[in-house]
Amino acid sequence: MPWVESHSLSFSARHDSSQAGEAKRVLDALDRFRDEVGGMFEHAPGEVAVVLHPRSAALTLAHPWLPLARRVAAPASRRYFAGWFSMHEIHVLAPPALERRASGVPDSRQALLLSPQHEYAHVVIGANNADLPPPFSIASFRRYIRWAWLCEGAATWLSGQTAHLRPAIVRRLRDGGHPEFPPSPADAMLLGGTLFALLERRHGPAAAARLATNPLDRGPREVLAEAFYRQAASVERDWRAELDALRA
Repeated sequence: MPWVESHSLSFSARHDSSQAGEAKRVLDALDRFRDEVGGMFEHAPGEVAVVLHPRSAALTLAHPWLPLARRVAAPASRRYFAGWFSMHEIHVLAPPALERRASGVPDSRQALLLSPQHEYAHVVIGANNADLPPPFSIASFRRYIRWAWLCEGAATWLSGQTAHLRPAIVRRLRDGGHPEFPPSPADAMLLGGTLFALLERRHGPAAAARLATNPLDRGPREVLAEAFYRQAASVERDWRAELDALRA
């Protein structure tokens, strides 16, 4: 099937001609999502191109950073690396491919169908935090890995995926041992969003947005202590209690 383009108010999409309906739904959802995040961040980029890939192999070839990020991630979270991002373009699996990628556990499909919002969230966060990609280089990819709990956690929280990842989080906690605080790069996709969700419940969504845009000129524990207005050890206790509740 040939590739064609579709357009919305703030986005354009390149996609297989057989998936025009799916592309329109993705673009409409992204327009609504941009309106939502525009009230939380100073910059919500428009004129972003979306490339919808019908197969995982094509997505991997389009973005060589993606398989590297998947390799770092824990096995329970790798299926949710279903897209990648640059300054003016996001690449993501098309909705039928996202549905095929879902596991049999509850909410896996819903989490994966939010992948376009997840990748656009990365674009928004990068536009509002000069310390985070995009753009990507060897140095900025290393920074992404070092701050993966913030990069992936913010995108997972902002896109609404965190609530749908509970079964995968429970699997990780059951099979993967005691998690680090803040979450290690391996756990960033699944557990990073739980820190942002905790901060939102304690201090509101504006506080979580500020954490996503915080200058990264200090250590992670200092950044979290400032965001929660508490000692990092106290934040860690509350976070681990949240994870214990999920596991129970």
